[in-house]
Amino acid sequence: MHTQRPSLGQWLADAPFTLSMSSGFFGFFAHAGVLQALRDNALEPARYTGSSAGALVAGLAAAGCLPQTMKARLHTLDRDHFWDPGPGLGVLKGQAFRQLLASLLPVTNFGSCPRPVAISVWQAASGRTQVLEHGDLVEAIYSSCAVPVLFQPGRIDGKLCWDGGIRDRHGLAGTHSGERILYHHLASRSPWRRKSSASLQVPSRRHMVSLVLEGLPRSGPSSLEQGRLAFQMAYQGTIEALNRPVKDGQVRLEMTPASNAQEASP
Repeated sequence: MHTQRPSLGQWLADAPFTLSMSSGFFGFFAHAGVLQALRDNALEPARYTGSSAGALVAGLAAAGCLPQTMKARLHTLDRDHFWDPGPGLGVLKGQAFRQLLASLLPVTNFGSCPRPVAISVWQAASGRTQVLEHGDLVEAIYSSCAVPVLFQPGRIDGKLCWDGGIRDRHGLAGTHSGERILYHHLASRSPWRRKSSASLQVPSRRHMVSLVLEGLPRSGPSSLEQGRLAFQMAYQGTIEALNRPVKDGQVRLEMTPASNAQEASP
């Protein structure tokens, strides 16, 4: 007897789920669009995990920052809000970025977050991923987003830490066995990753559905307007994906910057 596959929306509504978000340079715009679409459909994650761009949105969401607030702040973001060059192990000191995070976060400690969150960072001394679930949320998010060369490292328990995506690009190191997970995958265009790298592949595991929105624009310090478009397209794509069946643990859509993207955005 043929069994009809559930839609992504049905699968998510069936039981509590964790939202896990990958790294992807300035991909936090797209992650925020996904989160907005979920909440507009009354699909509230029970827990969050992420690395780098994913850690930024995961931390903000777990702390109680509404997607509308993220959108309003991200859409007015410009380089002056985080561009503070100075001597050190990176072009940017990172103090401006930390101040930006502190202004956005309703709470600045893991223990005060309304929802649990696990953030991945790369610890320089050990060369391994460290999963953070306690302590200073600002420093944890900053460290996970600290792209080497561009940002100076963060300090966790006195140890230098950089971008969590270095060893945990998928942002899944903080998930638990058997946990129901919606994983939002951002395609990597990093020139230093080999095309065969496992970190570029969409991961697969039991109890996890990967949402893959192909064709989202890439944003960066000098192309922030592309981030605003990525938010709109990710929102639109997620709304559509919620009605698509889950197939082989994935829902995949090819996105184009349609003329109605602005209208589809909240």
